[in-house]
Amino acid sequence: MFRSFTYSALILRVRPSGESNREVWFLTAEEGILRATVFGGPKSKLRSHAAPFHQGTLWMYRDPVKNSQKVIDFDVRSWRPGLRERYERVATASAVAETILASHGGGGNWSEALTLAHRVLDALNGADEPCCVRILIYFLWNWAMLLGLRHDVNHCASCACEVPGDKVLWFSKRESALLCPSCVEVSHGPAAEAGGGAVLPIGPGSRRWLAAVEDLDPSLLARYTLDNLSLGQAKALVTGILAGSLGRRLGTWGLG
Repeated sequence: MFRSFTYSALILRVRPSGESNREVWFLTAEEGILRATVFGGPKSKLRSHAAPFHQGTLWMYRDPVKNSQKVIDFDVRSWRPGLRERYERVATASAVAETILASHGGGGNWSEALTLAHRVLDALNGADEPCCVRILIYFLWNWAMLLGLRHDVNHCASCACEVPGDKVLWFSKRESALLCPSCVEVSHGPAAEAGGGAVLPIGPGSRRWLAAVEDLDPSLLARYTLDNLSLGQAKALVTGILAGSLGRRLGTWGLG
């Protein structure tokens, strides 16, 4: 019976375990989310390699009797030192990691999940503060696609009508759907558009931006700017979709 395994892995979270060990959570292309123990004191080379957002090849030993897993070695291929140079970068990277963990690694699409996380974290490694927010929205939007939750920003989810590009769609939190003005009035009443939090406006700017970046390489997001109103609407939409799926908002997403 094999007890040693090799994975393509990204470290999502590291926590102390006992006096000198660490518990590490990985996203792997082969088995999704895995947790294993790193043994060794502060001077251990393996311990220094086992840091959040490092990515590479993982060798792991699995003990079926003790029902435990330990890291044998971790060959880091992507260090991403730039993430720790700015608070906005590491905060966004943490939001990416916590989203992956909260949704169990992408529901089985582990290789695609690892590829998306790899591209996003590489883009974050040199991003400025405004771009960090856009990268987070981009990740959440594409993560929703990976989970089968991403919405069509050009059509009403209820009547399937095509909504002109210069018009507003309304995101219904209750139905987790984008609705045209007519359908949101039927679903939520004539006063729905006035506010109250049950529905959120998704205007032309945010709709165009979300459609434009769906298949974009995240390293190019610095070129795709949007105004503050559209930014807030786009973030409210993507976090609303995922919060509905997870049953809660993650604190690392921030406001929006």
